[in-house]
Amino acid sequence: MIDAVLASLASSARPLLVCDVDEVILEFLDPFHAYLESVDHRLHPDSFRLHGNIRHVGGEAATAEAVEAFQEEFFRTQDKWQKPARNARETLERLSAGADIVLLTAMPPRHQGVRRALLDLFGFHFPMIATEEPKGPVVNQLISDRGVPAAFVDDIFTNLHSVRTHAPDCLLINLMANDIFRAMAPDPGERIHKAESWLEAELLIRGHFGQD
Repeated sequence: MIDAVLASLASSARPLLVCDVDEVILEFLDPFHAYLESVDHRLHPDSFRLHGNIRHVGGEAATAEAVEAFQEEFFRTQDKWQKPARNARETLERLSAGADIVLLTAMPPRHQGVRRALLDLFGFHFPMIATEEPKGPVVNQLISDRGVPAAFVDDIFTNLHSVRTHAPDCLLINLMANDIFRAMAPDPGERIHKAESWLEAELLIRGHFGQD
């Protein structure tokens, strides 16, 4: 999967934008909550995490095993629940005029077919890599030795920190579609820019790419 993407980028001299999918270009938390309600559970915004915040309508917290099962079923049927994040498609279309874009989704690769079809349905016709491996080494591979400016957008701090370690010259942007959980998020750390919207992220990306 990554080899095909690397081959497509090999001869390009354009800047590179690598984007997470869930909560970045597709809504995740609101659709996941809707799925949970369909199985008599709810996602409570009590803290910045899933485990411990998913409870049965009767009040008892879901076990770790149950949470994993819920996520597995949600990914299997994601095309019934998810929709684009606000301004994501339009912004990526504009940026794609002057940059290569790769979607790097933290999802079991066995669900990549469903995700690929869903992304295409919404007009996100960009190369996609689905992996459960740390994202830093993957982004480093994508940047390779082409000497182009690169940016990485994700909602999860561990992914941003991984890229910060393995691709230190990459612009790092923390972006989350869900307003409630974004407000509870801790500070992402040094050299990570927080964006409240895709429009704000676009300004940061264009500045880094020298496309103001």
